[in-house]
Amino acid sequence: MSDLFADQEAPWQEPLAPGAVVLRGFARAHADTLLAAVQAVTAEAPFRHMLTPGGLPMSVAMSNCGALGWITDRQGYRYSPVDPHSGQPWPPIPASLLHFARQAAAEAGFADFTPDACLINRYAPGTRMSLHQDRDERDFTRPIVSVSLGLPIVFLFGGMERKDKAARIPLSHGDVVVWGGPARLRFHGVLPLKDGHHPATGDCRINLTFRKAG
Repeated sequence: MSDLFADQEAPWQEPLAPGAVVLRGFARAHADTLLAAVQAVTAEAPFRHMLTPGGLPMSVAMSNCGALGWITDRQGYRYSPVDPHSGQPWPPIPASLLHFARQAAAEAGFADFTPDACLINRYAPGTRMSLHQDRDERDFTRPIVSVSLGLPIVFLFGGMERKDKAARIPLSHGDVVVWGGPARLRFHGVLPLKDGHHPATGDCRINLTFRKAG
């Protein structure tokens, strides 16, 4: 019910820490366009459960678009210009996604952000993401832009060490989290997704994470 009310509120900003903010509802009016772009990308580069370096399949289904795509396998975590499943370059970031990512970054105070990587995650009920840092990128001066679409989830936003206590931030359909500057290397993750249904995505959550990787 709280997510329903969140869908009706006007967009507003919720500071998390120096360099980090939740843009509440910022993507809501653009959701249909963003999801159509996701559908186009995943028609060319389908969702898949990548293997961790330990050989276990990730619970989150993933795809990518952009000059670089984030991948994981027994060789480790890294960016690749090629989809390992097809052997072809990842689809380019659709213009609608690129424009939105730049808008969100600017709204959060990070001008001139041009991502070259967009990781698309599909969360099914029970799926989670443990605390981690985004540190496979070459340039830590650029922010992270993370867009939530569909079912609500609890975002974990920690400190610079894994042991630091993480704040629990509920995210609803259309919320965008942007972090950079002094917050760029903070640990973050999400709690397991709860069962539910959202008109935009059905029984899942779609997360778009834009980065400047190369």
